[in-house]
Amino acid sequence: MLAGAGSGKTRVITEKIAHLVASGRHEARHIAAITFTNKAAREMRERVAKRVKGDDADNLTISTFHSLGLRFLQIEHERAQLRRGFSIFDSDDQMAIIKDLATPGLKNDALYSLHNLISAAKNNALSPEQAAEAARSAREREAAGIYARYQARLQAYNAVDFDDLIRLPLTLLEADPDLAAGWRERIRYLLVDECQDTNGAQYRLLKQLAGAKGNMTCVGDDDQSIYAWRGAQPENLDQLASDYPNLKVIKLEQNYRCTGRILRCANTLIAKNPHAHLKQLWSQHGDGEPVRVWQCRNNEHEAERVAGEIHYLHQAKEIPGASSRSCSAATTSRGRWKRRCSCCASPIT
Repeated sequence: MLAGAGSGKTRVITEKIAHLVASGRHEARHIAAITFTNKAAREMRERVAKRVKGDDADNLTISTFHSLGLRFLQIEHERAQLRRGFSIFDSDDQMAIIKDLATPGLKNDALYSLHNLISAAKNNALSPEQAAEAARSAREREAAGIYARYQARLQAYNAVDFDDLIRLPLTLLEADPDLAAGWRERIRYLLVDECQDTNGAQYRLLKQLAGAKGNMTCVGDDDQSIYAWRGAQPENLDQLASDYPNLKVIKLEQNYRCTGRILRCANTLIAKNPHAHLKQLWSQHGDGEPVRVWQCRNNEHEAERVAGEIHYLHQAKEIPGASSRSCSAATTSRGRWKRRCSCCASPIT
């Protein structure tokens, strides 16, 4: 499902879950909805709780990708060569190991570069050996060598990092068809929010869980992808059509937040993006106020102007502190940090 900004993506998933349960097509315990942040998952659980009652609401799986991966590893820890009660290392723990394994005296920028390269390899589900084969530069070869020793150190500590919460389940599922079949029996219907933000490993994990039948609903908008820096591949939305030829594409183009002028500006901007499926956002809220265009010296100056404008509106016109969700027309160039609200210019997260 291709859904423009403000068109009710979360509600689509909420209503689909309620329909699946009420119609008896799938038991709640066999339905999983996946999104990207704990906040989004919490909001989805709250909405679903208003539509699905009692044990059914409790039996649903509504989580982030990483929470689902953690649940998988807790169940399948022996297959992953982990002991029960394994630890999850955060970025500080990771940097400490990398600093210990890297060439002595490397500056922080170089250490962060190594960390990012190892993380990128994991987000593409590459093993240390595969990362070494794919390495082209001296820094990539150095990172691949550290990656192998880094994983050995994690195993010695009975620990994983956040990237492993996706990579390890994917590796196990792809290597063991029986295990994959068992998890498809456990999760018989999959719903995915913000599908355009999936990276390579996450998309392959979805395919393993959905199987050839593709019992899933994916909601996303390739014009709102802002996470290329962490491996997001908005083209995964297009890849769905290739991997699942029977896929039915539904477009949600009515925006419930913004005015007509805002959406005409948004449509002009996103028309320059490459699309497999064109969208034309529209609204019933009338034209609204004219759009103002600001010219700023740099990112810091832009942030100061945005913060100052919000403070002015709050103080002078007694407008309550507003969430960027209330006016989030998509005005972005694909894969770049330009996703800002058309009416207040604040970053949309």
